[in-house]
Amino acid sequence: MSDEFLNSLIAGFCLMLVFEGVLPFLVPQQWRETVTKIAQMNDRSIRKVGLCSMIAGLVLLYLLV
Repeated sequence: MSDEFLNSLIAGFCLMLVFEGVLPFLVPQQWRETVTKIAQMNDRSIRKVGLCSMIAGLVLLYLLV
């Protein structure tokens, strides 16, 4: 693995942590309610949301790079 790739991977991971932390920081009560609703969803629905999220991320990454 090249240093540039590793640095980009680490930077992407750091940005993910920043984005993941925004909602709990800004609106903790609504975030808690949303997480509770997600916990009550069935596995198939959660997988569909995860798949859509991954596809959207890949499409955006392809468009940006």
